[in-house]
Amino acid sequence: MDRDETRTVLERLAAAVPGLQVKGKAMPYLAVNGNMFAFADPEGALCLRFSEAERAQLAAEFGTGPVEQYGAVMRGYVALPEAVIADTARLQALFAACLDHARQLKPKPTKR
Repeated sequence: MDRDETRTVLERLAAAVPGLQVKGKAMPYLAVNGNMFAFADPEGALCLRFSEAERAQLAAEFGTGPVEQYGAVMRGYVALPEAVIADTARLQALFAACLDHARQLKPKPTKR
């Protein structure tokens, strides 16, 4: 899956949540209360943010390692396999859990 396809998936997920929109041109992402919680990495992987316990469980289930961007490990993020992205019901359930976790994070002030 390339980044444009992943952006389309992000847009579809965001459309189901009022007020949520995909941001970023080079790296499409979703954020709530100033906290990014989902993004498409440069290779086109869909990465979602969870609590550390959920991340560890999902990483073990999917057989994936930590998500790294620009040499730094993105804490709490899991790269979803394409089979999970293709399973609409599972993807929506994971996205709902991810969004719920993001809403519980301490709000960050925006730079604007």
